[in-house]
Amino acid sequence: MNKPKAVMNKEATEEEKRFDLTLRPKSLDEFIGQDKLKENLKVFIEAARGRKEPLDHALFYSPPGLGKTTLAGILARELGVNLRTTSGPILERVGDLAAMLTDLGPGDVLFIDEIHRLNRLVEESLYPVMEDFTFYISTGKGPMASSVKLAIPRFTLVGATTRAGLLTGPMRDRFGITAHLGFYTEAELSRIALRSASILKIETDERGASEIARRSRGTPRIAHRLLRRVRDFAQVRADGVITLQVAKDALEALEVDGIGLDAMDRRLLKALVEKFSGGPVGVETLAVAVQEEVDTLTDVIEPFLIQAGFLQHTPRGRLATPRAYDHLGLPRPKRASELF
Repeated sequence: MNKPKAVMNKEATEEEKRFDLTLRPKSLDEFIGQDKLKENLKVFIEAARGRKEPLDHALFYSPPGLGKTTLAGILARELGVNLRTTSGPILERVGDLAAMLTDLGPGDVLFIDEIHRLNRLVEESLYPVMEDFTFYISTGKGPMASSVKLAIPRFTLVGATTRAGLLTGPMRDRFGITAHLGFYTEAELSRIALRSASILKIETDERGASEIARRSRGTPRIAHRLLRRVRDFAQVRADGVITLQVAKDALEALEVDGIGLDAMDRRLLKALVEKFSGGPVGVETLAVAVQEEVDTLTDVIEPFLIQAGFLQHTPRGRLATPRAYDHLGLPRPKRASELF
């Protein structure tokens, strides 16, 4: 009996998480890329240690797969404290937050992924905790209601989000450290692929790793996923060694083209060009046309397409650029010179 698609997707996601955990760097020195951020974090950590204080609250924002969760774990290890992990959607009630906070020890790191999705009441109850390390619990209802003040050990809150614009002003203002993680260079991704291949004991030459890096959309998580799939092709169709030709053949079979666009990326660009004459078109309409969730388009697919110059946001909607037409092998519209 075939498994439902949702179950298969969940299993694939859990497998990727286990795979990523194996490959995640354990220290800032092992972490490849984001050099300026790493240097700043080293200073902040050393200063906090010197004062014998917890690190200031930190907010990391970027598209998915660029290392926000990894950095949270590294901060805890560098500080020599425990890491407690949760996410915005899980903290549905103030009581859920209370359970997390009361489990913290002095200096611990509390990591909240997708922090932009916190319930409004939970977020507001977090404000005094971030400022004064005081948590207020309401008891009773109506005229009999009262508030109990609970002292929380001084800790570091690390928030991660793919949608920084959805964070409220009061929440953003309470983070002393804010940092944007950018896409990685091909050279950085090649080093990441070689490091991961070494950990997994996959024989990989530099040209094979570079080919995987070139098609990884500037994202380590994608590089790891492609490395794992190319390994399968190398095992079955080659001698178990990832060479340039093995990587090329495997990635072509996976429909990942020379600059990292996959079938979904090309489907979105083709829909925009062929169904909507290149745009502009609203994201909701585009999501229906390609049968994907709006959040998938805005958080996963669009950031790289915009960064790579295939897609443009305008006040009236999404617009295909001349580069999108060229990549798809389609003639540019006559009005393209007027729009760009």
